[in-house]
Amino acid sequence: MSSPPRVPGRPPLARRLLSRPGVAALAVLTSVFLAVALPPYLTLDPGRSRSSIPADFPAYYPLLVTHILLGAVVLVTACLQVWPWLRRRHPRMHRWVGRGYVASVLAASPCVLVIAPMGSFGPNEHVALTLLGLLWPATTIAGYRMARRRRFAEHREWMIRSVALSFSIVTNRAWGVLCVAVFVPDSLPVGGVEWRAALAQAMGVAFWLCWVVNLLVAEWWIQRRRRRRSADGPPPVLASERVGAAPLTRRG
Repeated sequence: MSSPPRVPGRPPLARRLLSRPGVAALAVLTSVFLAVALPPYLTLDPGRSRSSIPADFPAYYPLLVTHILLGAVVLVTACLQVWPWLRRRHPRMHRWVGRGYVASVLAASPCVLVIAPMGSFGPNEHVALTLLGLLWPATTIAGYRMARRRRFAEHREWMIRSVALSFSIVTNRAWGVLCVAVFVPDSLPVGGVEWRAALAQAMGVAFWLCWVVNLLVAEWWIQRRRRRRSADGPPPVLASERVGAAPLTRRG
């Protein structure tokens, strides 16, 4: 059976994705992370949880699983949303995927706020995750409101910040390994009081770094793009962004 003819001048999907190595790398990173982190929670078995479950709060595990499953949706939709080809060629799909991203963030963030004060690594973790749980939906709502007002440059900037916060769960793993190596001496007996205190300090620092560094990098990128736009002039306006186009609520 012969393959369907290719549209002249349009490269195949794989080449279009590889033309954006940052997007491709983000997609690969997300796939690897979800393949490793997600399976223990798909069984709905609390015994396989990688987080300590408070015995006096039965709702902790359901909230944790809800947050993790919604977080998986957030990461996948975020990869699609930062892909320029999808936004340009399929604006309707971009809008629907974006709505799924926003809905998933808004549903997952309350779970963070409830379970954050119950983490096993102390006040550093509690405060860091609570602030993350507040900033995550705030940046997402700001980005959505800018899109509704057709202020697309600001919409993209706010969504870059939101996506940076979304990927804090991924970078937390790397920061956790690094902080444990720095703050937990090998000479301490595993499980002892000093070892537990050092581990709490290490993970507390990691919970701050995982989203603060992401947000700083995102802000650097945003400012860099602003300077480039100022030097090159305003970017061309897409058909879906022209004044007079149908509003977002009536399309798709």
